Amino acid sequence: MNVSLSVWLLTVAALCVLVAADFFIGRKPHDVSLREAGIWTAVWVVLACLFGVGLLVFRGGGPGGEFFAGYLTEKSLSVDNLFVFVLIMAKFAVPSQYQQRVLMVGVLVALVLRAVFIAAGAAMISAFSWVFYLFGAFLIWTAWKLIQDARKGGHEQEEYEENKLLKAIERRFGVADRYHGTRLWVEENGKRVMTPMLVVMLAIGFTDILFALDSIPAIFGLTQDPYIVFTANAFALMGLRQLYFLIGGLLKKLVHLSYGLSVILGFIGVKLVLHALHESGVHVPEIGIPFSLGFIVLVLAVTTATSLWATRRQEPA
Repeated sequence: MNVSLSVWLLTVAALCVLVAADFFIGRKPHDVSLREAGIWTAVWVVLACLFGVGLLVFRGGGPGGEFFAGYLTEKSLSVDNLFVFVLIMAKFAVPSQYQQRVLMVGVLVALVLRAVFIAAGAAMISAFSWVFYLFGAFLIWTAWKLIQDARKGGHEQEEYEENKLLKAIERRFGVADRYHGTRLWVEENGKRVMTPMLVVMLAIGFTDILFALDSIPAIFGLTQDPYIVFTANAFALMGLRQLYFLIGGLLKKLVHLSYGLSVILGFIGVKLVLHALHESGVHVPEIGIPFSLGFIVLVLAVTTATSLWATRRQEPA
């Protein structure tokens, strides 16, 4: 899809306005109610759907279908990522009224990282066709790893562990013994040290890098259009903060989500390998976007239904 520079600039400007509005609305620390989270989650979903419908109307079924397939995939991966956010919040005992500020910064960092990764991925794809083999193999490996993790108990038995880089930063600058509102730096005993708030934000940022390694190859398996890749990622991420508060209590009920995501990632990995073989001149069938979109929707629907059924059976009568 040929997108002019003016459309790119207009899209980025519109997204920046939406992010600024979201930040302005949640600028004051407070406990987010289910009603507030529900309203804003619905707003972000409606905006994403309107954008996708706009692509369908003005650009055709191909780009529109690619956007919706990419958006659903990225949104599903984002929901799985919320498990890790919950672990990080619990690890650092983030007060509930400050959690939305942490998530807002995490989303902003993720948006910047995704833009960088998308630009790098697009450049690699345009220069080296064999990158599709690499992306496909990586997604298949990730799918297998998700299944292995799910068999071991998944997120239920996990506890967030700080990586070596984060620990080194903490040793270098020191960390205050308590939260000081939303402040990132304070002075203790004449020394400027980090607050736990900054440590949490760094932990979220480092985690965002790992998330991008999975999500970018996945969406490039559905579309190679950088504009659709970027917008699908942006819309999937921008409602993540509200979604955290809306389904925080429901995350434990999505017990089969990792299995569903592994099926989706494995499917996209196979799709990428088939596309790579086709590009190399090998006559193999390629998987179209309508089938991909239907498959993703079906897997997510089945995963949600079986998860709710399994958790309901485990509840005491």
